[in-house]
Amino acid sequence: MTALIVCHFVLAACARPLVRALGSRAFVVLALPPAAATAWAATRWNTAASGGSVTWSWQWMPAYDVTVDLRLDALAELMVLLAAGIGTLVLLYCASYFTDRTPQLAGFAGNLLAFAGAMLALVLADDLISLYVFWELTTVFSYLLIGYDSERKHSRRSALQALTVTTLGGLAMFVGFLIIGRSAGTYRISAILADPPAASLAVSVAVVLILCGALSKSAIWPFSLWLPNAMAAPTPVSAYLHAAAMVKAGVYLVARLAPAFADVPVWRPVVIVLGAATMLLGGWRALRLNDLKLVLAYGTVSQLGFLTLLAGVGNRDTALAAAVMILSHALFKAPLFLVTGIVDHAAGTRDLRRLSGVGRALPYVCAVAVLAATSMAALPPLLGFAAKEAAFEALLQGDTADRWALGVTVAGSALTVAYTVRFVWGAFARKPGVEDTPVHRVGAAFLAPPAVLAICGLVLGPDVGRVDRLLSAYADTFPPSAHPYHLSLWHGFGTALLLSAVALAGGAVLFAGRATVTRLSRRIAWPTADSVFGHLLLGLERLSLQLTGFVQRGSLSVYLATTLLVVLVGQLTVLGVDQPWRGAVVPRAWDVPLQGAVAVLTCTAALLCLTVSRRMKAVVLAGLTGYGAALLFVVQGGPDLALTQFCVETVSMIVFVLVLRRMPVRFQESVSTRRRALRIPVALAAAATLGVVVWVAAAARTAPPAGAAMVEEVSHHGLKDVVATILVDLRAWDTMGESAVLAAAAIGVTSLIYLHRRTEGESLREEVRGRTAWSLAGPEMTGLPHGDEGAPERGWLAAGSTLAPEHRSIVFEVVARLLFHPVLVLSVYLLFCAENMPGGGFVGGLVAGLALITRYLAGGRFELAEAAPLQPGLFTGLGLFISTGVALLGLSEGTVLHAWTHHGRLPLIGEYHLGTPILFDFGVYLLVLGVVLDIVRALGAKIDRQIERAAFEKAAATSARTPPGAEPGTGGTPG
Repeated sequence: MTALIVCHFVLAACARPLVRALGSRAFVVLALPPAAATAWAATRWNTAASGGSVTWSWQWMPAYDVTVDLRLDALAELMVLLAAGIGTLVLLYCASYFTDRTPQLAGFAGNLLAFAGAMLALVLADDLISLYVFWELTTVFSYLLIGYDSERKHSRRSALQALTVTTLGGLAMFVGFLIIGRSAGTYRISAILADPPAASLAVSVAVVLILCGALSKSAIWPFSLWLPNAMAAPTPVSAYLHAAAMVKAGVYLVARLAPAFADVPVWRPVVIVLGAATMLLGGWRALRLNDLKLVLAYGTVSQLGFLTLLAGVGNRDTALAAAVMILSHALFKAPLFLVTGIVDHAAGTRDLRRLSGVGRALPYVCAVAVLAATSMAALPPLLGFAAKEAAFEALLQGDTADRWALGVTVAGSALTVAYTVRFVWGAFARKPGVEDTPVHRVGAAFLAPPAVLAICGLVLGPDVGRVDRLLSAYADTFPPSAHPYHLSLWHGFGTALLLSAVALAGGAVLFAGRATVTRLSRRIAWPTADSVFGHLLLGLERLSLQLTGFVQRGSLSVYLATTLLVVLVGQLTVLGVDQPWRGAVVPRAWDVPLQGAVAVLTCTAALLCLTVSRRMKAVVLAGLTGYGAALLFVVQGGPDLALTQFCVETVSMIVFVLVLRRMPVRFQESVSTRRRALRIPVALAAAATLGVVVWVAAAARTAPPAGAAMVEEVSHHGLKDVVATILVDLRAWDTMGESAVLAAAAIGVTSLIYLHRRTEGESLREEVRGRTAWSLAGPEMTGLPHGDEGAPERGWLAAGSTLAPEHRSIVFEVVARLLFHPVLVLSVYLLFCAENMPGGGFVGGLVAGLALITRYLAGGRFELAEAAPLQPGLFTGLGLFISTGVALLGLSEGTVLHAWTHHGRLPLIGEYHLGTPILFDFGVYLLVLGVVLDIVRALGAKIDRQIERAAFEKAAATSARTPPGAEPGTGGTPG
């Protein structure tokens, strides 16, 4: 099972090279995984039909009892055959539907196959968490497939609408899963079905939430708005996702959980009422539409309501009827969608008002459509007739609610007959006053997939008993009935047959009076759900704009004050109510007097930040507070923390200085004495409260500290540096997450500056001869050497020629050049010595970044480009790749981030050892280096270019105003 699922995703990842090499014929290759899944499921037919199951389980995290479970039983067997079998035929259909020149074909092909894999995993999942993961994967891939033609606004809007509705329902369903898992004591579906939790308020709430997810996925009213709009997707997507796969996921979930929760009081009212309403509303709407796909779309909505009603009633016979109706619906609705695609492909339109005589021009296509439509209208001897008979008979034997549901289904069936006949008539009949529609020839390969499905519906009608054993195995999971129903094409004359005749007659009458029905339908039509959804979104957008305008006034100090006040009030409330300081150990003022002295100086620098008006002073004082914290680490005996803090503060200070070049010298916001008198107490109160919270939290510890155990564990592995080992081994998950956050933050910051391109490009060499930000003096200065005239005899920097002499410091250049390589070596040393001495990948990356920053400060952006010719994204991405790869490598030993060490011996060097913590730390080193380099290039080099551009524009404007013959810098006075 696992191999089949993985093959779908692996081959989907290879879709681009396959499409590039084979064109549209690549779909034939991509059809192999679902074809293999179909064959595999066929070999398990007898096992599932006998009431057995095929299971697979993987202990992902044994210590936490986290497993991935798959299970194939009777219901899963049916769904696998539909999802994989129809998926195979749809992929083969795509080979004829698309051409080699179709844009974005590779992405579409990969997404379609990946969706098939996610759907296969969804119906096989035997635990709620795995089911939810694959559920959301189908949502994501359906979003990509619906929005395939992303250049069309309607496609983008439809995709976003489907994503919004189904995702919100999925989130509600996930909460329900958590409640059910908590109540049942397990998340394994088979265990929950065998021993469901007792009915309670929590279980009832969970059932409602789960039904929200199932009903939104299957487009049940009031969530039905997204399915008709999803017809913006190509026809193969409509045939697969919206007839045989994705929309069936909600019905599948209802059918899967009904044996355990159909007796919960809220289950039957929700499922029966909403299912019946959806059947009527969808069928009625289909009678007045003219687009063939929309007729089928609203017909699908109607049929999904019928399926949901049957699956949720909760007895053995209706479950059997639901299962055979799921099979029948897939075998007639998918070919009808595929035939619609053929008609659109051959005639160039889907408007039934413009189509005429297509049946004569395409007789085989018409025959396939009529065959599938006959099954949808429930005419014998098609499978649809046997399924409808089973549904009527099951509801006849039910209680009062089932009898009411039966009346609705008969009315809905009449609507089904009416829009089915209207579809066939509109697509293929010759209409008076309409010229025959010109069509082109349709190949056999194009028609074969829908023909196979329609023929299956024809064959399984008389031979429906062949599937009775499999479907009854699912139905038998419900309490047994007194007289179990068994599938057969003919049960003799009875009430069910009479109701079928009534539905056929009613449908014929509705079609005969189609003009009157259409006028009446449009006259009494309510506002469409789509327009309601649009107005809701518009109202939400307006509300958010008004709320944003009210809350965000553009004042950073107001934002900070609001945040601090909320924290202050919340913490003081908790402290006042719980009074956690009682019994807490009174904190000592200091361990040594030096701590107190450093703390006083740090607090003084922090308080002085409140009084300054110049930005540079504020930056320096804020940096002093960071250096003060680093000194406290030194005094306390934490050299690792101190080294990291020193490096972080140094880089932060430099970044601040680089940013300040583009900002006013003083703070722009004027602060009155009264406002300052309010801000200072808020800041001091927040700081004092935070200090108290930290003291209370530390004093509340009841368990012994973990430090001694960690020291012992580290020494057991022959190491000394506890901090570094914690970061890259014992708690490497945290470091991995923090690294990803750091990379994302850096990318976000730099993306705000690099709006167009992130690379310096080849223009660097050409710009070297021009003026740069480092060669720009404020006014033109006379009496000073320019260019190479006053340059030192030896160039210490690679880009020294770009610097104006008045901006150069020969001492700084020599120091930068001499220290650059030793500092890089030091960074590597800090990386590799982290096991036994202060250091690590984070500190090493910062030190390497400081080396590059020094080159930039000495020689500008050209010097930085010479020192680091590779792009920062390469370092960041490679670092994440190495860290993630090391983490996943541990799966070979059964768990992520499993550590191992290799010992060896090299000539001249001697014995050595190499462990995964070192490799993981190396990834952190590269990531931090890439982040620092990216920030320096964005806030340094990019801002330099902005300064140069502004200077060039100013110089050009000055030249334009200078009278002819005047010397620059002389105000136009003749020499």
